[in-house]
Amino acid sequence: MDFGGGDDIRFERIGKAGVATLTRPKALNAVNHRMVKALSAALAAWEKDRAVELVVIKGEGRAFSAGGDILDVYEAGRAGRPKYEFFADEYRLNARIERYPKPYVALINGIVMGGGVGVSVHGSHRVMTENAVFAMPEVGIGFFPDVGGSHVLPDLGGHFGFYLGLTGNRIRYGDALWSGLATHTVSSEYLDGLLEHLCDTGDAGSALREVFRAAPRETPTEVVHAIARHFSKPSLREILASLEQAAADEPFAAETLATIAKRSPTSLAIAFRQIAAGHTLSMDECMRMEFRILNRMLTGHDFYEGIRAALIDKGSTPQWSPATLDAVRPEDIEAYFAPLGDRELVL
Repeated sequence: MDFGGGDDIRFERIGKAGVATLTRPKALNAVNHRMVKALSAALAAWEKDRAVELVVIKGEGRAFSAGGDILDVYEAGRAGRPKYEFFADEYRLNARIERYPKPYVALINGIVMGGGVGVSVHGSHRVMTENAVFAMPEVGIGFFPDVGGSHVLPDLGGHFGFYLGLTGNRIRYGDALWSGLATHTVSSEYLDGLLEHLCDTGDAGSALREVFRAAPRETPTEVVHAIARHFSKPSLREILASLEQAAADEPFAAETLATIAKRSPTSLAIAFRQIAAGHTLSMDECMRMEFRILNRMLTGHDFYEGIRAALIDKGSTPQWSPATLDAVRPEDIEAYFAPLGDRELVL
């Protein structure tokens, strides 16, 4: 089936399922514009096709998808051609997945970050194996947890979403299950059989009941409680003050402070505000908010500086501007969230 994705994404009708496979394993299945447009077209067609009872998305290789094609975005922005349309189409796809009327089953067997999160965790069934590694690491590259992060992260129990968004730390499948990111955990050895059952029956519920085994939470209970205690504070500064107060006696607090200190101060302020705001917003409202932030990010400093340090001059230390959270002005953060007028995202 050809929906225009070329060699980057494959579409198949197998039994009662529409199956999309991300096929850029050497690039860790990084999501590009062509893949976004093709998956959107496939979902539109499968929604109308009565023979398709559910959708399955999976990835080839050791990653489900490690994110969006950020280097391409960096190069386009540096050349004075910011990729607004790529993000607009990506955010529309994320919103389509969230409201998709048929079961949408993401089989996550490997790394899932950034843009890969956007095409998986908004679906009705998020299935992770022991090989899954989840992160929203955007604050570490001067960006923000987009692709619907403002819709997903606020709903995670124990303020875990604030912790993930403000640190960018990675978690495995047990933490993903117990926080609510994953709906099911399964052993990777059962994936082939699970896919076959999904395609044969079109019944996600019965197929997953046979292979679901609840993975234990990897984060120790005392750390879960520490996350809830620190990251429940009503402002970013109060979160940091709580961590600072506990750092002398609490290794988790000291380690978390050290991690946050490496992140873009502007990104941290934006991420806190968007996650807090997302708690009372619909998915569509979140995507419009994120598109407003995105437009300002693509004309700012920290995103390009973060990519330079991470991917161009690998391993170098980014020089954030402003360099400290104290130097971040509230009015500057406010500007990221301001309406775009006739450039607002249309969903």
